[in-house]
Amino acid sequence: MKSLIKLKYIAFLLITVIAISCSRADEDDDVLSQEDISNIILNVKDDATGITTTYNYTVNSTHNPEIKLTDGTTYTVNAVFLNGNEDETQSIKEAKDEHFLLFDFQNSNINLERIDDESSTNSDGIKIGLKTKWTVVKAKNGVNPQLVLTLIHDPVSVSVGEPGREFGSVIGGETDAMATYSISN
Repeated sequence: MKSLIKLKYIAFLLITVIAISCSRADEDDDVLSQEDISNIILNVKDDATGITTTYNYTVNSTHNPEIKLTDGTTYTVNAVFLNGNEDETQSIKEAKDEHFLLFDFQNSNINLERIDDESSTNSDGIKIGLKTKWTVVKAKNGVNPQLVLTLIHDPVSVSVGEPGREFGSVIGGETDAMATYSISN
């Protein structure tokens, strides 16, 4: 009987140790979970006029901000990630080897160039996409044009190429944040 009680006690301790060792607290501090990002802001500057318009997507909102773009116009776009009032963009830059942005323009014909500086270019020379240049061929190129912007954490590999309408692709990794913006003229 005593050996059965000892066995149960040892099994309980073993399960407890395993549960504690597998907790999320052991993850790197630079991992941004989706719940740490409350807003994704795009600052869109018309290169011809110099006027910047801010589009603020609130995570889990039912409203998608509408980005107004003019055909034939070029824009410089800066992405900012917030957790409440705290700017998480610097955290992304500090872990630039572990982050990458995907730009999926749906029913829009927009050319995108990544123009990140050294602060948001990873050690392989790949620009993660916090600063981009958009050249609008046709903002509305079908029904319900939109941009789905996805921040990927810890991808195994990345490519900045354009596989179809999406700028960038990844293998592996997890989604840290995702935002959908409507596009109009």
